[in-house]
Amino acid sequence: MTALPPSPVASTPIVLDPTGTDIPGEAIRLRERGRLVRVELPAGVQAWAVTDPALLEELFVDSRVSKDAAQHWPAFIAGEISADWPLIAWVSVRNMLTAYGEDHQRLRRLIGPAFTARRVTALRPQVERISTELLDDLAARPADAVIDLREEYAAQVPLQVISALMGVPADLQPGLRQCIDEIFSTSPQRDPQETFADMVGILGTLVARRRAEPGEDMTSLLIGHRDENEDRLTEEELVHTLLLVISAGFETTVNLLGQAIYQLLTRPELLPQLRAGTLSWSHLIEETLRYAPPVANLPLRYAITDIDVDDQRIEAGEAIITSIAAANRSLALHGPDADEFDPSRTTKEHRSFGYGTHYCLGAPLARLEAEIALPALFERFPDLALAVAPEELKPLSSFISQGHQSLPVFMSAQPEAAADR
Repeated sequence: MTALPPSPVASTPIVLDPTGTDIPGEAIRLRERGRLVRVELPAGVQAWAVTDPALLEELFVDSRVSKDAAQHWPAFIAGEISADWPLIAWVSVRNMLTAYGEDHQRLRRLIGPAFTARRVTALRPQVERISTELLDDLAARPADAVIDLREEYAAQVPLQVISALMGVPADLQPGLRQCIDEIFSTSPQRDPQETFADMVGILGTLVARRRAEPGEDMTSLLIGHRDENEDRLTEEELVHTLLLVISAGFETTVNLLGQAIYQLLTRPELLPQLRAGTLSWSHLIEETLRYAPPVANLPLRYAITDIDVDDQRIEAGEAIITSIAAANRSLALHGPDADEFDPSRTTKEHRSFGYGTHYCLGAPLARLEAEIALPALFERFPDLALAVAPEELKPLSSFISQGHQSLPVFMSAQPEAAADR
């Protein structure tokens, strides 16, 4: 099939900033370029970015689009993608994130039972307990102390929840945290091969412990599936599935909590509305997911055959990245104020949890954690305030993960701040 000639604009890729300096601005530039945009990833790797929610939905249910690099990305198969590529873990793992067709269905069926509505609802008392204990600890700190709320609360809630769900003991959690931070970074501080090896090693230790002492956790359940029938789950798939569930269950929720906290601390008109009940926490959470999605750009998918989109063609074997941040700011869906944060907007529709067969299984749990942890924080600390100017906060070094490196706050009103008011 003869390829369509690319337009001059489409032939010039937008280089995605690996430092994540301005994800919202980059999302707007991508959206303005069109529904399907040529982009450049680290090391000069080329891909198509999907920036339109309707096109995203169309491609995500198209059997001509795969997530399996080992089957459908010629550059990966030919060894052209270096083992130290910053995104290597996103394309080389063997779990449902990268599975295609029947393999994806098989792996998803093994995990799905852990995230049913009934099971997630049953976790509510545990999430409430974890949130309360963390807030108790913060309340015991000196009144004038500067607390990194991302580390001390926004990160600890999902870390403890997912660790309890998966049976991760406390001594393995710090190492997992460090590896997850590196995997989500597109400007990693260490060799991605070393990070991946460390992550697999820690999860191998977890599997060995749960095999020796099984419990009621998800890891033990997956080990049971593996040991009872090796055809259902290979050892590699077992470890890589744990990598997916633990890392996704942590990183996305810490960014959701951190971004919601930031919006409330920089928009003082919102808290009185929440307290009066004229604005619901659910609406705030959904607008946060839309406006500042925890995962801004999700790698990668691959065209199995040529796919024509408007006047462009995704050729067989080309890579596709989902620009969730751009799709969530669709002018067609949200109108001319799509780039504004407005939790009272009628339509807060977003694609932050994906779409179709790869829709995030953990979405209900992330929402539950936010619906518990956020009101509990602001009820306990009504005078919570940033300890630095908003412009001093640094973004995560990533075009995948959208959040702040830290969130320094005062937990109670400071005398000079009160005087200024």
